[in-house]
Amino acid sequence: MNISAWCIRNPIPAIMLFVMLSFAGVISYQAMKVQNFPDLDLPTVDITASLPGASPAQLETEVARKIENNLASLQGLKHIYTKVQDGVVSITVEFRLEKPVQEAVDDVRSAVAQVRADLPSDLRDPEISKLNVASSPILSYTISSPNMDGEALSWFVDNELTKKLLSVKGLGKVSRVGGVNREIRVELDPNKLQALNATVAEISHQLKLSQMESAGGRTKLGDSEQPMRTIATVNSAEAIGNIELNLTDGRKITLNQIAKVSDSFAEPRSAAFLDGKPVVGFEISRSKGASEIEVGDGVEKAFAELKLKHPDIILTEAFNFVQPVRDEYKASITMLIEGAILAVFVVLLFLRNWRATFVCAVALPLSVIPAFIGMSNFGFSINIVTLLALSLVIGILVDDAIVEVENIVRHLRMGKTPYQAAMEAADEIGLAVIATTFTLIAVFLPTAFMSGIPGKFFKQFGWTAAFAIFASLVVARVLTPMMSAYLLKSNNTHQEDGAMMRTYLRWSHWCLQHRLITVIAAILFLFGSIKLIPLLPTGFIPADDSSQTQVYLELAPGATLEQTKQSAEEARQIIKSIAHVKTIYTAIGGGSAGTDAFVSTGAAETRRATLTIALDPRSERPPKKEIESQIRDALTNLAGVRSKVGLGGSGEKYILMLSGDDSAALQEASNAVTQDLRTIPGIGNIASSATLIRPEMIVRPDFSKAADLGVSSNAISETLRIATDGDYDFSVAKLNLSQRQVPIVVQLSDEARKDQSILEHLTVPGSKGPVMLAQVADFNLEGGPAVIDRYDRTRNVQIEVELSKLTLGDVTEAVKHLPSLQKLPAGIKQTEIGDAEVMNELFGSFALAMLTGVLCIYIVLVILFKDFLHPFTILVALPLSLGGAFVALLVAGKSFSMPSLIGLVMLMGIATKNSILLVEYAIVAQRDHGLSRFDALIDACHKRARPIVMTTIAMGAGMLPIAAGWSAGDTSFRSPMAVAVIGGLITSTLLSLLVIPSVFSYVDDLKNFIKRRFK
Repeated sequence: MNISAWCIRNPIPAIMLFVMLSFAGVISYQAMKVQNFPDLDLPTVDITASLPGASPAQLETEVARKIENNLASLQGLKHIYTKVQDGVVSITVEFRLEKPVQEAVDDVRSAVAQVRADLPSDLRDPEISKLNVASSPILSYTISSPNMDGEALSWFVDNELTKKLLSVKGLGKVSRVGGVNREIRVELDPNKLQALNATVAEISHQLKLSQMESAGGRTKLGDSEQPMRTIATVNSAEAIGNIELNLTDGRKITLNQIAKVSDSFAEPRSAAFLDGKPVVGFEISRSKGASEIEVGDGVEKAFAELKLKHPDIILTEAFNFVQPVRDEYKASITMLIEGAILAVFVVLLFLRNWRATFVCAVALPLSVIPAFIGMSNFGFSINIVTLLALSLVIGILVDDAIVEVENIVRHLRMGKTPYQAAMEAADEIGLAVIATTFTLIAVFLPTAFMSGIPGKFFKQFGWTAAFAIFASLVVARVLTPMMSAYLLKSNNTHQEDGAMMRTYLRWSHWCLQHRLITVIAAILFLFGSIKLIPLLPTGFIPADDSSQTQVYLELAPGATLEQTKQSAEEARQIIKSIAHVKTIYTAIGGGSAGTDAFVSTGAAETRRATLTIALDPRSERPPKKEIESQIRDALTNLAGVRSKVGLGGSGEKYILMLSGDDSAALQEASNAVTQDLRTIPGIGNIASSATLIRPEMIVRPDFSKAADLGVSSNAISETLRIATDGDYDFSVAKLNLSQRQVPIVVQLSDEARKDQSILEHLTVPGSKGPVMLAQVADFNLEGGPAVIDRYDRTRNVQIEVELSKLTLGDVTEAVKHLPSLQKLPAGIKQTEIGDAEVMNELFGSFALAMLTGVLCIYIVLVILFKDFLHPFTILVALPLSLGGAFVALLVAGKSFSMPSLIGLVMLMGIATKNSILLVEYAIVAQRDHGLSRFDALIDACHKRARPIVMTTIAMGAGMLPIAAGWSAGDTSFRSPMAVAVIGGLITSTLLSLLVIPSVFSYVDDLKNFIKRRFK
């Protein structure tokens, strides 16, 4: 049954169908979340194991290797990344994407549990969690108040502010940066300890045993039952000082006799500054599935309520990833509307009929809105990927309607009534419209099934485009003919061909009469297009142009917090003198705003600082890359500091990994490669994770003396640990307050911890009484690794190169020719990770997706045309679009990257669409109208050139706002895609109109030859 004819005869059901679809689409749209990128659920598991005070070398041997070896046998394992730092082992276990996430978590948990008995007894139970890509902070603020000191502000953030913010829907976590933690400090006097023959560990343990609260059984007094509790706690530092302790020799002392007890705060290990002023900072992360914009609005509302209750607090925004998402969303919607208006204007320009233009214009919203139904049911969100798909197809959505309406208008000019014209034209063009739509779906849908992490993103891209294109087919076959039948007016005026049409027909005649020359010229054009590929710079994702950037500073191992503060302030003073820098927020020893969620950063260190820089709005400054280049040049004078500039996202860095078991050979190879990398012109800073040696105080017991005096190595270690850093968090006594517990930390005073002789004279318990450490151990200052990186159970060095003004492809190619990499030592191998690895995976996936798309197009065309050879004629149009795309990218200075590839995928559909319109009419003209092949092809060129040119210009107009960047949003990602599409549209349309008829004639000759041979 002809659905168009039925809808023309029965218009009300068609109208009601689209009323229902539009209503459901609007409801679905309102239910969808607005996000930056779609949430990914990856089978990647993080393991964190901590043993405070343990060195990286010790943890590598006793913890990391054992866990890695047990993980190695897990099914579906892809890579194991390990970072070993002071007291912490961080392991990231990456599985192949086909492995279910929960199964991956369960397997890892089981593997760690099996090896737990072989790990050190003091090691805290390893924490196991799946990777949460949405965990990166989206907002960062600083807080200050004239009525609160640092400790009070810190507690206000930890308690009241965090409780308030966690009530915001979709907010996942609040993390404090800087500030201080309240602590009861028990600073022991080493001289008094020595005089009393008391040990540090003894005092700490006695205090823990006396300051506690525990269950004490139950009793039955009277007619009821009562639980019993032993409460041996005090509620002030003064009361703690008055506690009496028993020494091992039976003597009693009060704590304040040998120690200074104060209600103070712990030694700061992090700090935050806003424009050089000390502040308390905090970062906000969203939960998985939540909208950044929704969370941002909720946070602002919570702050407003908090300020009513606490008018003295001052909150200042330091980092904002919500505003770029909001800007991108608004810009995408604006560009969709602009593209739609331009496409409709093109229709009006050609048809010169407002009624026909209105019929075409209705197709746009009625194709987009129903697409939200499918997106919502598939669990998609409104994000960069789905908006990209909609902005890509906005010009296509009106195409089917244009083809239908143009054909109906042509029939009207033959003197037919609108009803008759709509019935006959819709029937005539039906097969071509269905064929073009399904070829477009066949092009876009394979991208939804790409492999790797890019495939996770493009799942939403492919399906969104397919939903919208299918909706446009329904509009074109159901609504457009029906509206045309009742809205258009009769038009008996015969329109003469214009000068352009007459010129085109002359060219078509010539090309068909000289078809060999035409085909050879097309082949030469194809080879010329391929020759352009090496001239194009290649990359993964173009660097963004947001109004925020970061500078990462790293000092030498062993650097103190004060030294890092000083270097960070020097860097800030240098950066603030650069034009277009608004504010600078500095986080030291903490903070993860702007970090890559896919890369484990390990535990925070006091020697690292992050400067978050807010820039002027995009319209008031040069591109961000230029400002970052100025910052990079200015920081070269900063002595003793490694620096990296940029947010560190995709499109900004190249990572080279060297791995091997021989540490010395690995270090030597990494040094040589780093030296060679510096010879590549145009790159930015180079940061290597090659093992940096940090100073360590090594205490070596004399086993014979220790045995004589009954002193164990464990006693020596425990005494020094408690004396210098306090006992483990879970072992220290606590001061119980109404809303929190305050740790009571026993250790030496700050001055005593800086004196080696005092440490040597500390006493340790022995079988014959306390013994001085100097009697049983030697103290020496030596060196050891600060951080150990491992990859797939071998040590590795990661060398990170800032791309600066180069593309990822340029740097990758230059690295291949480095002499040091050509002659790597035995046992050392090179691996590309990060963007370079994903880029190779992406290009491979896209190649397969495009090949699949071509195959799907061929299958669709064979089914629709019931012919195996003529679909090849249509596919010839595919390579004809490449030259224009490559030339446009070269002229515009864009790289051949992910957005360019997306543009080429779209071009495949458009090029075949134009060919289908020509070939389908030529076949119909030969079969149904009895025309000769030559006349049928000329008639096809005559009848189909107008809709082909109209749809091409409409699509180009729809893309123009994206290519030109007419929006407040960042168009760095979308622009290369639109440029490639517009360039390819021009060449594919011009060449298809001239070359396809000639190719058709050759294919027809081949078809006739085969028929004669096999009759």
